[in-house]
Amino acid sequence: MATISTGTGDDGTTGLFLGGRVSKAESQVEAAGDLDETVAVLGVARAACAGGATVPFGDTDDGGAELASLLLRLQRELFVCGADLSTNPFHRDRLVPGTSLVTSQMVADLEALMADLVERRPLRPVFIVPGSNPVGASLDHARTVARRAERHVVAARASGVEVNPQLSTYLNRFSDLLFVLARHAGGPDEPASHD
Repeated sequence: MATISTGTGDDGTTGLFLGGRVSKAESQVEAAGDLDETVAVLGVARAACAGGATVPFGDTDDGGAELASLLLRLQRELFVCGADLSTNPFHRDRLVPGTSLVTSQMVADLEALMADLVERRPLRPVFIVPGSNPVGASLDHARTVARRAERHVVAARASGVEVNPQLSTYLNRFSDLLFVLARHAGGPDEPASHD
């Protein structure tokens, strides 16, 4: 029978991908936790799409299935980010591009997607109050957690952790993309931050 509790983290450390241990208080671990949280919040948004929520995304008023598929892809890409971030620095040569190593192509794909979405629905030049619907609100929540992950990655690099530059760039673009997706999902009638 498999067990979930190993007790190996009782000393305040956690395992790295491909071996080794670090303190759970490290910025690198904080960032990995933020990525995990972002995946979970995107799951809430995806579940709302799959649950029949009407989502103004894509070329129809109900692009819920299209958005759910995209969110699943993005969730999987965050696992690539997590592996890249959490790898034992002595074994980074074993990472696989696009599977456990963030690549410039992954960044370019986010940029192209964002450009397409903004062309379809230009952003309003105002701050938006999140919460027009559950999907949009969840995407805005995910965006804030992704920004926190980015800050923790910067802190990890500043503390001497080897960080793939493409990972930092990817996370910056990722949170931008979540902002754009939230505006699509929130629809054209989202309230501005002021009257």
